[in-house]
Amino acid sequence: QVQLVESGGGLVQAGASLRLFCVASGGTFSSYAMGWFRQAPGKEREFVVGISRTGDTIRYADSVKGRFTISRDNAKNTMYLQMNSLKPEDTAVYYCAAQVTRGDYVYVFFNRYNYWGQGTQVTVSS
Repeated sequence: QVQLVESGGGLVQAGASLRLFCVASGGTFSSYAMGWFRQAPGKEREFVVGISRTGDTIRYADSVKGRFTISRDNAKNTMYLQMNSLKPEDTAVYYCAAQVTRGDYVYVFFNRYNYWGQGTQVTVSS
């Protein structure tokens, strides 16, 4: 069973950048499709971006396309989320998620993921 720990969140001004990290332990990282989700106060958890276990397939939510970049390093058991041109509406708790898969799939729906981190807060001021 994999454990996930996010880090890298913080308070920034609009237009700034942040890089989030998700470090996995206790499992074979390359067996997991990974994803980033976020949840703002009073709102449902929403999909941000997903990456297949090989990194060859990626899907972004339209709201972050062109601004956010996901990547993973299977040798370091780490997934990254580079967030540029941040907007106040990006403010949320960001969660990384993992799901064992044999194929090169990306999962968009949160209920497809069995493993979650504790979240890291991202706050973007205007």
